[in-house]
Amino acid sequence: MPLSRLHVPDIAAEVAARGIVADISGTTIWRWLSEDAIRPWKQRSWIFPRDPNFEAKAGRVLDLYARTWEGKRLGKRDFVISADEKTSIQARIRCHPTLAPASTRDMRVEHEYDRGGALAYLAAWDVHRAKVFGRCEPATGIEPFARLVEQVMTTEPYTSARRVYWVVDNGSSHRGQRARDRLTQRWRNARLVQLPVHASWLNQVEIYFSVVQRKVLTPNDFTDLAEVEARLLAFERRYEQTATPFEWKFTRVDLAKLLERLSDKPDYQAAA
Repeated sequence: MPLSRLHVPDIAAEVAARGIVADISGTTIWRWLSEDAIRPWKQRSWIFPRDPNFEAKAGRVLDLYARTWEGKRLGKRDFVISADEKTSIQARIRCHPTLAPASTRDMRVEHEYDRGGALAYLAAWDVHRAKVFGRCEPATGIEPFARLVEQVMTTEPYTSARRVYWVVDNGSSHRGQRARDRLTQRWRNARLVQLPVHASWLNQVEIYFSVVQRKVLTPNDFTDLAEVEARLLAFERRYEQTATPFEWKFTRVDLAKLLERLSDKPDYQAAA
């Protein structure tokens, strides 16, 4: 059948067409499916680490989260920043005003909307101080990221810090040796620490972005991009009033165990 997924009506029609049953209700099919061990309507995606130095590169970041670097404890004048970009945030201008929830009615958001443009939200999260710096830009790129870095590095205590470690993924704005050189040439006390490919899940700022998505951008209902930017920046101030460092529990030991489990899989061995 030219279907990627079967729904209950599809199954009911198929078993009747094959003569397995004369008739069957959707409720019966659903009950049988719920009790069965095989659940073909569910799926999980996966990807293997492809970087041969994945453990070493990821381990450095996990060390920083634990306030160590190259086997030594970080000092009081050392800071760890997790940074990234949240791209293509749209201003969806609803064709009819959103109705607030009432005692017998959920919030009603018009399905149709006009596109009011899109912007990128760049954020830097101080891992140990629960401090967030953010800015909105028309697009991502080397220069917008440099402006985020400047926003942080011209603020105390980072300006006079002994070392500021910037944890980033492999986005084009901060990828490779050139990106590391750009940072240290402009800010002598800054160091770019790049995660391996497919390791954004180890970047703590992604946790903050998930909070932003749930609390600020859902539902997406704005009059223009200026309102999007104003809400994002206002949320930063509100969030910091009660923010605490994330309770990060994934350590080098956990990473080693994960990679050991993966190493036993034939598909992983072939990918490596």
